[in-house]
Amino acid sequence: MSDVKYKRVLLKLSGEALAGNNKTGISSQVVEEITNQIKKMTELGVQVAVVVGGGNFWRGNNGYKMEKTTSDYMGMLATTINALALQDSLESKGVFSRVQTAIEMREIAEPYIKRKASKHLEKGRVVIFACGTGNPFFTTDTGAALRAAEINAEVILVAKTIDGVYSADPKVDPNAVKYDNITYMDILNKDLKVMDATAISLCRENNIPLIVFAMNEPENMIKAVKGENIGTLVKA
Repeated sequence: MSDVKYKRVLLKLSGEALAGNNKTGISSQVVEEITNQIKKMTELGVQVAVVVGGGNFWRGNNGYKMEKTTSDYMGMLATTINALALQDSLESKGVFSRVQTAIEMREIAEPYIKRKASKHLEKGRVVIFACGTGNPFFTTDTGAALRAAEINAEVILVAKTIDGVYSADPKVDPNAVKYDNITYMDILNKDLKVMDATAISLCRENNIPLIVFAMNEPENMIKAVKGENIGTLVKA
């Protein structure tokens, strides 16, 4: 534990990241790589919570002419599929984990209870939060910021397909500049697409730093919890 900077972290994963090159569905190889890194973090004594999106199956804005609330609830169900996949992979490696959902699904997961989640973390279990906030019109980014505040996470690890925060999309603009450090207000004022504005505001209000890094770089999660300079650090 002496060589880690953060003792309790929340890892934010997009659903698309779990799909890998397939773009949709779940890549068993990607899930394997992610859970290997989570296992290494727990072996260092880090308490790990995870919030996962559902965009590899469904996004709230996918439903053409569909009522927004219905479409968002479908997205919440998609996050549960991903959470169960992560749980299964973790437990196959001997890492005890719990899925907690913001919408009650007692047969397959625990309902979200803050004190119960904290107790699981204290016992070394990985807690995977599904269904975002449990409310339509809110993203899983906001769900991650909310859960991080509730469980007193010291940092949110934001795993992306790019290696940090840029002034523009580096896949589109070759002149995009990467930031090593940036403030919450700069992200909001420049409308940078790190997390949605509600999530960034929530992190700012609760002084929760973000580390944005490339998920496909081996050991990045471990480097992040050790406080090494990777990706982009977002703070006040």
